Amino acid sequence: MRDLALLAFLVALLGLGLKRPFLLVLAYAYVDIVAPQRLSWGLMGSIPVSMLVVVIAVAGWAVADDKKGIGMTPRQWLTTALLVYCGATTYYADLPVDAQTKWEWVWKALIFAIFLPFTLRTRLRIEAIILFMTLSAATIIIVGGIKTVLSGGGYGELNLLVDNNSGLYESSTIATIAIALIPIILWLARHGTVFPPDWRSKAFAYALIFSCLLIPVGTQARTGLICIAVLAVIMLRDVKRRLLYLGLMGALGLAALPFLPSSFTDRMNTISTYQADDSAVTRLAVWGWTWEYVQDNPMGGGFEAYRQNRIAVATVSISGDGNVGAVQGTLQFDQGRAYHSSYFEMLGEQGFPGLILFILIHGIGLVRMELLRRRYAKETGDRAWIAPLATALQSFQIIYLVGSLFVGIAFQPFVLMILAVQIAFDRWVSRNARQEIRPRLGVAIRASAPERRAAAAL
Repeated sequence: MRDLALLAFLVALLGLGLKRPFLLVLAYAYVDIVAPQRLSWGLMGSIPVSMLVVVIAVAGWAVADDKKGIGMTPRQWLTTALLVYCGATTYYADLPVDAQTKWEWVWKALIFAIFLPFTLRTRLRIEAIILFMTLSAATIIIVGGIKTVLSGGGYGELNLLVDNNSGLYESSTIATIAIALIPIILWLARHGTVFPPDWRSKAFAYALIFSCLLIPVGTQARTGLICIAVLAVIMLRDVKRRLLYLGLMGALGLAALPFLPSSFTDRMNTISTYQADDSAVTRLAVWGWTWEYVQDNPMGGGFEAYRQNRIAVATVSISGDGNVGAVQGTLQFDQGRAYHSSYFEMLGEQGFPGLILFILIHGIGLVRMELLRRRYAKETGDRAWIAPLATALQSFQIIYLVGSLFVGIAFQPFVLMILAVQIAFDRWVSRNARQEIRPRLGVAIRASAPERRAAAAL
């Protein structure tokens, strides 16, 4: 039954796209995020659904959509440069077979991120893609929240929709994305037009936010706790009564402690005792290996280059009671350990050029959203939604950039789509601002024409 339901929903969405081609773009976002083909045991699991839907979406846009005024923005060109560079490093990769496996999905994610802004020409479309992405991620987040409430979850034990540790189904990844989504969910609840911001949509939004906060508990991903702290700091920017806000945050945190599973609190405590935690110490060792590797390979080693690493991991544990304790150190050897950091992922795989492109793409986005946030901060009426959306998109990006310090998600398709939304939103606001200026300039020119004619007569 589940297979039939998934297939029926996708076919219905594609059918609607025959009349409204933009819906085909939304269909691909759903397929890429939820991956229904991985949930299916039948036909969908045996065909390349993702590739077929993206081809249909691009074809629908090429045939039937309005292309007036489209053009490449600087960040689209930078993403294109990253795409080309990744293709080159894949060709010369240290481990060509492994590199090709990752390249098969990375190039699709990058191309869709370059293509998506061409389709987002109106406010309704921008809101629609944000809403569809949020609800698609909510499919995973709500399931995780329910399972956390019922079972408490556990590190590596919270089975989301599928027993698969990739994409948004990976514990640290979904913990990061879930917390980063909270500002966007709040924007939809306050400024959305597809679903009017009445009590029903707000109730769903707050319930979804609660599920987002449960994901770090259920997955026991330490990255999620760090992201929650970053979110709390970011929200201080727009809070009028900051002392009251800080007091409420502290009170809520203390009130939540008795309800948290002991396995969660024990794992979070390892943040301050990282030297005794194999995972944390191994991560630092991999970062050290990566830095040494790029000294000899500044252009990177291509995708999956980390599989070459050989590292020695030293852990320190202290045992004993009171003032008397014994310090015990152990040395272990490991190999082929992943980067566990988007920055070291870019550095090791794409070298210094790839890391610079990565930082530029995100850095420009942060700056542009900040400019829009400040420029439209006091707007009311039809433009009251602009500054809050810029803030929400920027907040998502900040939380991602902090969380990705500890998770290798540099090419996460969901994040690339958010960057594409940023580009389209920025271009839409800039285009409308120019259109508002032109009539005023025209009036000024017409008003001064008699004066010019009088001057010429003299």
